[in-house]
Amino acid sequence: MVIKREIEFFFEEWKKSSNRKPLLLQGARQIGKTWAMEHFGRTHYRHCVKFDFDRSPELHSIFAETKEPDRILKELAAYCKEPLLPEKTLIIFDEIQECENALNSLKYFYEEAPQYHIMAAGSLLGVAVKRRNMTVPVGKVRLARMYPITFAEFLHSADESTYNYINSLEEIRHMPAVVLNKLLLEYKRYQICGGMPEAVVAMLSGKGTGDIEDILQDILDLYELDFAKYASPVEIPRIRAIWHSLPAQLSKENRKFIYKVVREGARSKDYEDALLWLNDAGMIYKVHSISKPGIPLSGYAETNAFKVYACDGGLLRRLAKVGADVIMNGNAGYTEFKGAMAENIVLQSLMANRQIEQPYYWTSGNTAEIEFVVQYNNEPLPIEVKAAGNTSGRSLYVYNEKFSPKHLIRFSANNLQLKDKLLNIPSPMAAWMTKLIDMVK
Repeated sequence: MVIKREIEFFFEEWKKSSNRKPLLLQGARQIGKTWAMEHFGRTHYRHCVKFDFDRSPELHSIFAETKEPDRILKELAAYCKEPLLPEKTLIIFDEIQECENALNSLKYFYEEAPQYHIMAAGSLLGVAVKRRNMTVPVGKVRLARMYPITFAEFLHSADESTYNYINSLEEIRHMPAVVLNKLLLEYKRYQICGGMPEAVVAMLSGKGTGDIEDILQDILDLYELDFAKYASPVEIPRIRAIWHSLPAQLSKENRKFIYKVVREGARSKDYEDALLWLNDAGMIYKVHSISKPGIPLSGYAETNAFKVYACDGGLLRRLAKVGADVIMNGNAGYTEFKGAMAENIVLQSLMANRQIEQPYYWTSGNTAEIEFVVQYNNEPLPIEVKAAGNTSGRSLYVYNEKFSPKHLIRFSANNLQLKDKLLNIPSPMAAWMTKLIDMVK
């Protein structure tokens, strides 16, 4: 099953660029980076060749002996059946963190052989670079980040007619009940499998939830092994403790990250490096508080106040041991974590949206909290997230009274609607938020 990944649109822009640099793709493990590169190579080039520096350590010697792209290509040609042609072959360097000389060679390919199209990626690339004090040829490569499959990508494969209906919207109006119901059903299925490609394929292929749970658990187990492989002995238990604390952190009414939830008596200075490790690995998203929604939002970030979400809602659900039946049926005891899941999956769509800046959040003591504030077209957009159709609460009212924003956004299970300046968007449509904002007159 082929799932259309939106990063391919970015790849197409990169391919056409007049100042194209080697592309260095970052992102969490098991999100489909290698698959996306290979699929793009097969569909957009005459030839596609992959060199894996983990599986083929003999390749390392090529880059150790020379920095000249022409000589490197001549030697690499002996390891592949397809030709390495300028413009016509996509060359993929996979697991590039295993060969620092290959990583550094990207600089020389840009300077001396830009006619060759090169993509590179690696498992926990950011972590490996820092741990081994490797240098990345900044300015000589194009850095890009990839994320787990979003709900929009899931819907495209799960229910193309509903996906096309949403894409065809040209004005803010109620959608037919049948469309909204189908949308919400697919959204529940997505909350079960999350955005890890193997789990998504299992869901869309009609496999049982037992298979999906096994896949997600295997990925969680792989992440645990990564702690041991890429972290220092001192960091390993701290990284593990933070990772396993996420369900408890997010189940609190106030989801601000608290170190004592990780371990009683824990201090920030002891766990900062572990938190940074998880962030560099792409396994978590840190969302900082802002003192006020000024432009740029980054200028008002409060470094010591932040929330931490998982990179994927399906992994978070499995980590929390929330069963698939709880998602489908809605359990009364699931209230607090239901809100956390809703926020986590909306955040995934926001993170993957290249039109907006890094999300933040805003709070006013104990009186109000806006789950996310993002910058779009030089405007701060306040975003409230409701897990279901109950939209009671004063947070948006308090924010509006204090800052008088142009737009107010609410994600919930309710239908698409614009009332005054409050735009209610069904949560499954988070990926279409910027398009919908542009429709508001």
